Amino acid sequence: MPVVKSSGEQVSGEKRDRKIGMGSNITRRDFLNGFGIAIGGSLILPETKWFERFGLPQSPLTPDKSSAYYPPTLTGMRGTTDAVMEVGHALRDGNTWNSPSPDAESYDLIVVGGGISGLSAAYFYRKMAGPKAKILILENHDDFGGHARRNEFQTGQRMILGYGGTQSIAGPKIYSKQAKQLFEELGIEVQRFYKYYDRNFEKSNGLARGTFFDKKTFGEDKLVAGTGQPTWPAFLAKTPLSPQVQKDLVRLHTEKVDYLPGLSSWDKKVLLAKTSYKDYLLKHVKITPDAIPFMQTETYGLYGVGVDAVPAGDLAGLGYPGFAGMDLSGPPGPGLGAEITKQEEDEPYIFHFPDGNASIARLLVRSLIPASAPGHTMEDIVTAQLDYATLDDPAAPVRLRLNSTVILARNIGDSSAAQEVEVTYVKDGRARSVRGATCVLACWNMVIPYLCPDLPDKQKDALAYGVKIPLVYTNVLIRNWQPFKKLGVSAVRCPGSYFETVTLDFPVSMGDYKYTSNPAEPCVLHLERVPCKAGLPVREQQKAGRRELLNTNFATFERNVREQLGTMLSPGGFDPAVDIQAITVNRWPHGYAYEYNSLYDPDWPEDQQPCVIGRQPFGRISIANSDAEAFAYSNAAIDQAYRAVNEVSRFNRVVGT
Repeated sequence: MPVVKSSGEQVSGEKRDRKIGMGSNITRRDFLNGFGIAIGGSLILPETKWFERFGLPQSPLTPDKSSAYYPPTLTGMRGTTDAVMEVGHALRDGNTWNSPSPDAESYDLIVVGGGISGLSAAYFYRKMAGPKAKILILENHDDFGGHARRNEFQTGQRMILGYGGTQSIAGPKIYSKQAKQLFEELGIEVQRFYKYYDRNFEKSNGLARGTFFDKKTFGEDKLVAGTGQPTWPAFLAKTPLSPQVQKDLVRLHTEKVDYLPGLSSWDKKVLLAKTSYKDYLLKHVKITPDAIPFMQTETYGLYGVGVDAVPAGDLAGLGYPGFAGMDLSGPPGPGLGAEITKQEEDEPYIFHFPDGNASIARLLVRSLIPASAPGHTMEDIVTAQLDYATLDDPAAPVRLRLNSTVILARNIGDSSAAQEVEVTYVKDGRARSVRGATCVLACWNMVIPYLCPDLPDKQKDALAYGVKIPLVYTNVLIRNWQPFKKLGVSAVRCPGSYFETVTLDFPVSMGDYKYTSNPAEPCVLHLERVPCKAGLPVREQQKAGRRELLNTNFATFERNVREQLGTMLSPGGFDPAVDIQAITVNRWPHGYAYEYNSLYDPDWPEDQQPCVIGRQPFGRISIANSDAEAFAYSNAAIDQAYRAVNEVSRFNRVVGT
């Protein structure tokens, strides 16, 4: 479709694409040794047909055994790729496989899922069962860590890191004793981040948070630096918002008004738990509906949905505007978002490795498989290059097998008397089976009913209840960040745009890794998209967002990256055709764990919550993941791993030495 310039001149889509740099020679390292990384996703084809499809010789292929195999440097479409999902979707659709080939080895523990929960389960089990315990970790992606995904970029002689999922250690003070001890044993000292995180970065560079108003939503393309600064009236006066919207937003952000007069503190909490923030703003604060587009995406990053689907009561304790004049003292209300409020308690959001929580996963892997990486500190893991060829070493007691999608996990015999478990998985296009004394499923709850068809129906329904939050975390390597310096912004909210936020990466330097502090040097931008569908019930929003992501190709993401950055940053001299050096799209159609929502979910007794019913052990099989706590944070993944390992530890057959 033609694009209309402000002058009225029509420019073809092809010419526009050339102008923003589509098709330019940016690095897209989607392939290893000439073979698509998608090979690891496995296909439901006879072995010979599978190799023919890729034009490969008819011989065993294990690209992850190559010394050149290093997924963190891959760009283009990453996260959960189409290839990763092929086997899982085939299982969902009722496809079957030929009889699996049995592995020669058996194990004391088989872990399904190599994210933080699965890696923690392996760690806790080895600690309980002893260093001779034989553990196999099966991971369907081409890299470990789950949503804790590391993105590496190389520019000149310098490595620049980005996080492709789980960002930071949120609220470490409230971590459980077991999670804190795990960190201590891995060498993670969160207090060091007070030195590593440059909290003066914005001030020293004259930067502030900003808001970008796009023409389609707000009538004008305009970036305004200093959101809410120096005052809300001064900031809003520079925006394209109408006088009435400006007036209402000033009142919302500055006035201390009790918008629920006559109600007790408890009754206010009850009402707020069952009222969306959008409805609260419209019905009680009485802002104009024209102000909602400015507010709609405020909650995307934390909740995965907009203000239409987040309880107002969840936001009252998180600093959102509209509650400053209310007395909400006393015991917590009936809302289900109290954990998130507690999570942010009294701690700055600075506990961030340069690759996000991928460094936690890497520390776990180095502890489990010492040959995988040099070093011994939380600092040196940041710059260490893991040797992926060591992860599945037959001589090692702990093995991590990538590109392996599990399709069946079952107790051998009756679950109450089973002496062994068998796990069937697909790797390199072939079904294989492996046996072990115990199994921990550290994968998504929603796939477990397909993996364990013998589970009770009530447990299957509980496991399927939560719908994971779809997300896109995109990292863009740019030639320099001078445009941000010129425009005076470090992070930009884009309430009407394709990507809701555009930010300079966190200013963290630790060990040999140094943040890009000079505006003339390259750096990574982090862009987030939450593809929810406003107006639907929350779980339907997640499903609709998932469908969107599954039907969005890399070219669409790239075009939106280039157009949005070009439009937003061009006043600072940014040229997307020249300044964009690489793009990595971390697409997560099945993203973070579903957290219960008091607008849509019953206020169950704790023992009747779906996550509690769903995580019950089944013979020698236990369940560990953040879904099992309905809490999308790394400490939940760790805590649930500890619980699951305690459940299977009664079957230990290894004596520690």
